[in-house]
Amino acid sequence: MSKLYIIPTPIGNLEDMTLRAIRMLKEVDLILAEDTRKSRVLLDHYGIATAMKSFHLANEHRILGKVVEAIRAGQKTALISDAGTPGISDPGYLLIRACLREGIEVETLPGPTAFVPALLNSGLPAERFVFEGFLPHKKGRKTRLEKLQAEERSMVLYESPHRLLKTLAQLAEFLGAERSASVSRELSKKFEETRRGSLASLLEHFQTHPVKGEFVIVIAGRDKKKTG
Repeated sequence: MSKLYIIPTPIGNLEDMTLRAIRMLKEVDLILAEDTRKSRVLLDHYGIATAMKSFHLANEHRILGKVVEAIRAGQKTALISDAGTPGISDPGYLLIRACLREGIEVETLPGPTAFVPALLNSGLPAERFVFEGFLPHKKGRKTRLEKLQAEERSMVLYESPHRLLKTLAQLAEFLGAERSASVSRELSKKFEETRRGSLASLLEHFQTHPVKGEFVIVIAGRDKKKTG
């Protein structure tokens, strides 16, 4: 039966790879990788010699049809991203949707993703939360921030180093400088760090400290007792 395997990979520490994921990557005929050079480090570490092909935001529309056709013809294919679970702020959604439309089964393995440890490390309520991924860079950014003003659940955002200060400043402006939040970086890596405090204090900290790594921001939801 034709099937696409969605396989999470470590977000930093290579030891976070599951035994099942290693086995599946060895058994499939082809691995679709976001960046084959980065993925080669992981595959070599575990002795995985399966052929790889690039599948990323710049080429997914162009090669999608051929990839789906090959899977439908019987090619056992796995999709991985540079880190974490494909389709979560990474390429994958278009391929998953196309395979399902063609009657191809999709099997997703459980595994690493950055927002879960960041949410728990924050100490903020985690029984109900909203994952926002990356905020729009330009168009729609203000509208998204305005909508978050009324959100009562904990909010989780991804952010890159060069936009962190801008995002923290805008969150403080729209949600309130004293809103509780946390910023996690380098999760599962040697220099993993989570800082907690108000949005104002977090902005102040990162204005005077190096901004390196990939970031996850967790913000407390609006207090139901308050109107703003």
